Amino acid sequence: MPTTSVSTHVLDTAAGRPAAGIAVRLLARAAPDADWREAGTGATDTDGRCRDLPDPPEGTTAVRLDFAVEPYLAASGTSAFFPEVSVTFAVRPGEHYHVPLLLSPFGYSVYRGS
Repeated sequence: MPTTSVSTHVLDTAAGRPAAGIAVRLLARAAPDADWREAGTGATDTDGRCRDLPDPPEGTTAVRLDFAVEPYLAASGTSAFFPEVSVTFAVRPGEHYHVPLLLSPFGYSVYRGS
């Protein structure tokens, strides 16, 4: 069965730069009623990219990325309205999913990148 892969990066839109040092957790599930299982963790580098996330396990139908943004924003002297961000998306075998997070102290957005 073809491998599914996931990558992400975080851009601090308020500061106009990549967001380094944000912890990211990848969770996976095989069905809508299945429990989430942690598949791996990582952190954003100086370019805002999380390069060390593992591939989701075979049979995964949905992935959740949890971003711990509060420590990053606190280090910037900003309080976080959203202390963490969770992004859930459907996946299919053999596809790559790049899901960037655009972050500011009072909002965020995500999209499927390339």
